[in-house]
Amino acid sequence: MKIGKDLKIVVLLITFLLAFSYFSNEKAIIMVNKNIIDDEVSSEVTITIVYDNYEYDKRLKTGFGFSCIVKIENKSILFDTGSDSETLLENMNELSLDLKNIEIIVLSHIHWDHVGGLKGFLGVNSDVDVYVPKSFPDDFKDEVKSFGADIIEVSDPMKIFNGAYSTGELGTFIKEQSLIIKTERGLIIITGCAHSGIVNIVKRTKELTKEEVYLVTGGFHLGGTSDYEIKNIVESFRKLGVKKVAPCHCTGDRAIGLFEEEYKDDFIKAGVGKIISI
Repeated sequence: MKIGKDLKIVVLLITFLLAFSYFSNEKAIIMVNKNIIDDEVSSEVTITIVYDNYEYDKRLKTGFGFSCIVKIENKSILFDTGSDSETLLENMNELSLDLKNIEIIVLSHIHWDHVGGLKGFLGVNSDVDVYVPKSFPDDFKDEVKSFGADIIEVSDPMKIFNGAYSTGELGTFIKEQSLIIKTERGLIIITGCAHSGIVNIVKRTKELTKEEVYLVTGGFHLGGTSDYEIKNIVESFRKLGVKKVAPCHCTGDRAIGLFEEEYKDDFIKAGVGKIISI
């Protein structure tokens, strides 16, 4: 009899713990999925691509990688740093962009074609906050700190400053964050390589923000992808209400061509030196 009573107590305890775990997880899901966007809207946004393997401005050097400067009213973010600092800094100099005006660096993921130019930049301007996915190696973060820069580790979606947000770490094997900018026309999503899937990033952004997407730019990671898959992705963009696209870097020539065919006047040719003003 005692054994039966003890067994009942154990079963009740397990049931309680499972229920508590369930409701705790539900609460966590609600917290993650709640709208991270506040009421602040950026009225003036300029995106200048300063590193890319596609040419736009013939004065500038190309290199495999991606980097752009996002100017939001009176603040500037450097998103990724390309493969090497020499090309990055020369291109910025050619465009008369002052490194000292950049206060924030956001790195999408650990691959060299997105972080390779960082040390050269920090050698000129280390008075910056560097937002990195939490999964970045400790030795990388320690080296950034050795320049005197501050590291901000990103795991969950977060606000960087008024009008600028991170999606948080997305993906499994390769953790990556993308940048979200809120404008009067809708959201801008800037991706590094979209290793977690470009459609997944757009969907996740809409889930997090409950806002419409005006523009998606950066690397879409579609090189070598079949026409069938690319067309499905383009169709998904349309269904998700993405108004304009400016693919570059690792998107692939064929994918860029198919996006251009579909989006026509709403397709923006991108490459190093391209300036997109919203």
